[in-house]
Order: sequence, then C-alpha cells, then structure tokens
Amino acid sequence: MKIDFVSDIACPWCAVGLNALEAALRELDGEIDVAIEFQPFELNPDMPPEGESADAYLARKYGRPPEERQAIATMLKQRGAEVGFSFGERMQVWNTFDAHRLLMWAFDEDPAAQRALKHALLKAYHGEGLNPGDPELLVALAAAVGLDAERAAVIVGSDEYAEAVREREQRWQALGIQSVPSVVVNGRHLIQGGQPPDVFVRALREIEAKG
Repeated sequence: MKIDFVSDIACPWCAVGLNALEAALRELDGEIDVAIEFQPFELNPDMPPEGESADAYLARKYGRPPEERQAIATMLKQRGAEVGFSFGERMQVWNTFDAHRLLMWAFDEDPAAQRALKHALLKAYHGEGLNPGDPELLVALAAAVGLDAERAAVIVGSDEYAEAVREREQRWQALGIQSVPSVVVNGRHLIQGGQPPDVFVRALREIEAKG
C-alpha cells in the first residue's frame, strides 16, 4: 500500500494527523505493508524569510478573535497529546519551502530518513517554535536522522529540488488537493484532515480489503 502524505510543516493539523496515522500503522503492523512518501504543500508560499508574528498571521488570514484562537490552540494541544505530539509555544510563522526541498532530497536518499526528518521538522516547528527555514537547523535535523550533513548543507544553500517541489505542489493541487493534511492511498483514495487513529485504521483496512 502506497500512502502519499500531502502536508506542510507549518500545518498543526498535519502534526496531529501524522502522529495519528503512525499510531494506526502500529496497530496494523503485520497486517498491511505500507510505504509512505511525504508530498509538499505550502500554506503560505509568499511568506518572507523573516516570517510573521503568529498572532498577526492568524488574525489576518482567518479573522478570528484572540479568544477563539486560544480555544483552537487548546484543542490542538489536547488532540496532539492524544496521539503523542506535544505542542509548545510558537510565536512566529515562517516560510517552509527549503524544508520541502530537503524532504524531497531525503526521500531520494532513504524513505525512512524522509519520514524521520518530517517528524523532526514538525517537532522543531510546533513543539519548540524553531524556524524550519533556518539553514543551520535544517542541516542539524538532517544529520540527526542519519543523512549526510555536508550534502544537506549543499542542498539548503542552493536551489536544488526547487523546481521539483513546485512541480509536485502544482500536480497535487491540480488533482484537487486544497487543504492539508491529505492522505492519498494508492493514488485514488483520499482521507482528509487530522483524523483520529481509529479512523485511519478502519479506512486502511477497507482499502486493503478492496484490493
């Protein structure tokens, strides 16, 4: 079974959804053989390198008052805790394009390393409030998951994989993906949003049974 996990590092529901999917896959271990590839999607493709205040960004993009934003943040922390993801304080929203380039390279090197790097990026951004566009952080995270640090630095410091990321983003959007996380199974079954683990378990079993 092939799973394309279409997401953005800047998306908190992607952190919830990925951890929920991982929990589902642990339950299905030995029952369904799954290969995962992480696909790029940018919520804020025009975000400048210096980023923007999280409060200003959320108010501008969604128009929600502070108390509503706080309620959503509380719900996210609860949903994250249920699947083992810890949300921390994040004061800034940053550009994620370079992180997507690094993730695409990571998949070419080792799909397992891409998976580990995706988790590391989500933890750094949503758990520790770090900038996923920071070259030093990107290289350090790549090295931490076993990828070659020197090669990672070359990728981050160049425009390698830039065209490939843009082409992949455009392809998924052309296929109708407009929000994330979007979990696409075997290229034709869509599971949308940060679903609980049991939803993923049921859906994947049904898809596997259909063949």
